[in-house]
Amino acid sequence: MATADVTVMGAGVFGLSVAYACARRGAFVRVIDPFGVAVGASGGLVGALAPHVPENWNEKKAFQFESLIMAADFWAGVEELTGADVGYARSGRLQPLADDRAVALARARAKNAATLWEGKAAWDVVPAGDATWMPPSPTGLVVHDTLSALIHPRRATMALADAVLPLGGEVVTQGLEEGAVVWATGWPGVQEIGGNGVKGQAALLRYDAVGQPQLFADALHIIPHGDGTVAVGSTSEREFDDPSNTDAALDDIIARAAAVFPVLEGAPVIARWAGVRPRAKSRAPVLGQHPTRPGQFIANGGFKIGFGMAPKVGEVMADLLLERRDTVPQDFKPV
Repeated sequence: MATADVTVMGAGVFGLSVAYACARRGAFVRVIDPFGVAVGASGGLVGALAPHVPENWNEKKAFQFESLIMAADFWAGVEELTGADVGYARSGRLQPLADDRAVALARARAKNAATLWEGKAAWDVVPAGDATWMPPSPTGLVVHDTLSALIHPRRATMALADAVLPLGGEVVTQGLEEGAVVWATGWPGVQEIGGNGVKGQAALLRYDAVGQPQLFADALHIIPHGDGTVAVGSTSEREFDDPSNTDAALDDIIARAAAVFPVLEGAPVIARWAGVRPRAKSRAPVLGQHPTRPGQFIANGGFKIGFGMAPKVGEVMADLLLERRDTVPQDFKPV
């Protein structure tokens, strides 16, 4: 058996993005996960690739912006290698504006986006109109951004694993840790470095809104997937007994989604999901030298933004692992 150049521990979206980026550069990559691919938070339902607001710009927001711009080519490459449909679409997003203060803030952000988003996407305040797929807005205005995208999380993660194989890599449930070792083990991994897990619950409804923008209202993501379903979520639970059980908290999410967007009233619930997302102490991803495993590396902590960050996470980690070139933002480095 050949010796691996890179071993990735964990087959979620961060680990597999690192593996894919390294394999594309010619490295022999081994991905090890005893539980299999997309078993943790990367196997969810929602798939909102939503940007940070264009204000108070920092390394984290700039990194996410670059990654969201990279996403179309990244996922197209995965689909070309595998023949899979990952459900990616740069669909944009609509957000209702509740009052005059919200309108003024949104218009200020529109001016910021014109510069910060480099003309590659827009954040506009527009009339809500009377379209069926439009969130009711007390002011009659909504934010429409063209940077937000959506993806089918589980299908995308499974496709990433499949994409590693034709590039000469392997994805296994057990094996030797060889070469540069990267830990991407989700919430158990961030607990080792002082972070925690935050449980989320989401539901999948049978409602066909294919090609429509995603919605964000009452702190809920409403995501119209390309297979004629709509995902709604999610909760953020710091304390929980069962990480995989759904309960009344999800019932509340479904009811709130129908309240803020009445067209979903009565849509059949066809799947319920719960999982735990890795939240590092800073809420930013943790990339670079592992703080407690000397000589090894970490790529973890993509709390709520993992799929949006994943394309660029893979590239900067490949820079570090294969070229010893450190392009990791200072704010993401372990402390």
